[in-house]
Amino acid sequence: MGKGCIAATKYFLFLFNLIFFIFGATIMGFGLWILLDNQSLIAVLQDSSMVLKVISYILIAVGSFSMLLGFLGCLGAIYEIRCLLGLYFTCLLLILLAQVAAAILIYIQRDLLKKEANEIVSQVVVNYPGQNKTAEQAWDYLQRTMQCCGWHGRVDWDANKFITNNSLELYPCSCHNASLPPHNVADSGFCQASSSDWPIYETGCLENVESWLFTNYGIILGICLGVAVIELLGMILSMGLCKSVHQEDYTKVPKY
Repeated sequence: MGKGCIAATKYFLFLFNLIFFIFGATIMGFGLWILLDNQSLIAVLQDSSMVLKVISYILIAVGSFSMLLGFLGCLGAIYEIRCLLGLYFTCLLLILLAQVAAAILIYIQRDLLKKEANEIVSQVVVNYPGQNKTAEQAWDYLQRTMQCCGWHGRVDWDANKFITNNSLELYPCSCHNASLPPHNVADSGFCQASSSDWPIYETGCLENVESWLFTNYGIILGICLGVAVIELLGMILSMGLCKSVHQEDYTKVPKY
């Protein structure tokens, strides 16, 4: 391989490692969001879902390791260090396998995740307002922003202890349909209805969440495939550069 090809490979590898570093930061950020978020459905689920916590830790580990690997890959590419390039290839392969394992885990455990989500949300709705303020705030936020009520619909709130034990006709304020009066309701807690026909959104949040995932699955899949392609290209370029450096070192060995 000529010096021009070696230089091109070196700088392409540097560029891919820089992109890989950014993707690693994105993956780690997503894992941290799952673990620390308190303003979405994830916050409702994370306290009780062990599978979700395991997935978040895997994403954080893979993301942080990817950032470190991207940094080492940049060093190996610029200074043409064979041991770093070989280590980079090996670790990149392990990361790719870890990401595939995480995807398989999510796919295999999808029914368990759905079942856990049903149970956790049901407990939040039944005991609202209770001791888990973070989950309740996240649930109120989800119902307001996704314009839904309950997990499967209004019927979920019929099991709420506070509503069933109260003589007033109450409904969750975060379920309130903004297009119906009154227009100055609170963001959380319970509001009083004038009749049993609550002025709320009729759709359950499960349906809206599934609809959102279906609408955005192309973006999610594209990001995952983009990360995989960058990793594969990084592996190919690192091996090509490593081989070129080896051949260059071999030609420099004096022959007797």
